[in-house]
Amino acid sequence: MRGPHNIWRLIRTGATLERTGAMAVVLEAFRAPASIRVAARLLGWPFKWLGLKGDPALPPATRALTALGPAYIKFGQILSTRPDIVGEELSQQLKYLQDQLPPFPRDVAMKMIETELEVPVDQVFSEFSEPVAAASIAQVHRARLADTGEEVAVKVLRPGIERAFRKDIDAFYLIARTIEIVAPQTRRLRPMDVIAHFEGVVMGELDLRLESSAAAEFAANTEKDEGFRVPRPVWFLSGKTVMTLGWAEGIGMNDNAAIDAAGLDRKVLAARVLSLFLNHALRDGFFHADMHQGNLKVGADGAIIAYDFGIMGRIDEYTRRVYAEILMGFIRKDYRRVAEVHFEAGYVPADRDIDEFARALRAVGEPIFGMDASRISMARLLAYLFEVTERFGMQTRTELILLQRTMVVVEGVARSLDPHINIWQVAKPVVESYVARNVGPAALLRDLAMTARVLSRFGPKLPRMVEAALIAQADPPKPLAPPRRRSRWYLIPLGAVVFAAGVGLGTLF
Repeated sequence: MRGPHNIWRLIRTGATLERTGAMAVVLEAFRAPASIRVAARLLGWPFKWLGLKGDPALPPATRALTALGPAYIKFGQILSTRPDIVGEELSQQLKYLQDQLPPFPRDVAMKMIETELEVPVDQVFSEFSEPVAAASIAQVHRARLADTGEEVAVKVLRPGIERAFRKDIDAFYLIARTIEIVAPQTRRLRPMDVIAHFEGVVMGELDLRLESSAAAEFAANTEKDEGFRVPRPVWFLSGKTVMTLGWAEGIGMNDNAAIDAAGLDRKVLAARVLSLFLNHALRDGFFHADMHQGNLKVGADGAIIAYDFGIMGRIDEYTRRVYAEILMGFIRKDYRRVAEVHFEAGYVPADRDIDEFARALRAVGEPIFGMDASRISMARLLAYLFEVTERFGMQTRTELILLQRTMVVVEGVARSLDPHINIWQVAKPVVESYVARNVGPAALLRDLAMTARVLSRFGPKLPRMVEAALIAQADPPKPLAPPRRRSRWYLIPLGAVVFAAGVGLGTLF
């Protein structure tokens, strides 16, 4: 349940960050201003003794996030792909969160499988290994099918994981609501909507039937993509808490030394990761939205193998065209067109100056064209983008959160393989190909034909629908009584405490 009782969770979050030494690490990684650093440390220090101890063998940030729970681990996984934002050392430490978390016992996993599938494990699997990988939500076992001898990966949800996630998300709602009250200027970022979106994504990830469906759809969409493979689900051995997929043999994408030792070209792999993501997002409108290194392998033939399909993104055709036109404008350095697309799509309020916005976009694009990626500070770029969105009154678009977040993660993966990659050069052929097919006269004719088909289906109903709309306009409904406002007195005096407890998390929004 949401409410003031979650204040304890937030206090313990700040106390854990302080006790493990992660507070100072996080503030330094995000280059927090001196005033915020002093305030956070002063407000967090008195509660230090309440913090979770965590595993002392782990570095501070990793130790704190693993102690706090799965939702916090998710944020850590995202940051692990961005050494250009949090620094190389912290990024390497956080890679532990991708697939090396402490597993739960094999016997517990086997009992969960038997309960879910209603069949003894040794009846369907001739071999069933100890956990080979463990992440925030589930762990994976290597197994062999008894009837065919095929090697498979069996994914099993962690016991009690749904309850643990709900506790964290409830606390996040309190953080978001309090931020909106004590800092009204953040409301344009819609923190409550962001958390609601995050909740929907995570709750979907906790039903492995949906993940099996996503894996099957993704495999069908990408089966002709050269240099890319997706393991297919074994449906009769999958359920809500258990999923069985074909085994994917390969080198972890986070192991550059092993990739080099296998004689694979990391520059080629970096470009392939980025172009594949753009192809899936633009061509299919359905993309892997959790593409950190822990969910990618490289086969012996150099093919990229994706797995873990719990978080998938889907965007409609109109949004894809807007996204492609924005990317194309940046590639062509046509900042005026980029600005126009933002206004046409309603991303920027109509009362703002389009020429000023185009000038601000030029300040974003020009410094990164033709520059070695290793010399670009993504942290400074993101900070400036935040200033631009604030100046022009741009609100967070919840429908684009997964796309934007995944783009940041994928670019981080590409940079980890090739620190000198030119993302615009890689993106150009993919975006140009999409624009050629979907923006212009041919696309217009296709859209008109589709509109005609829709109208033909609804043709018999159109007169009645028009009549109902006209009647509704002539006889507007009576205004509803204003709802009673619930008191939120408890949030105001707690602003300082919540700020201290949530400072590490708040920077991740």
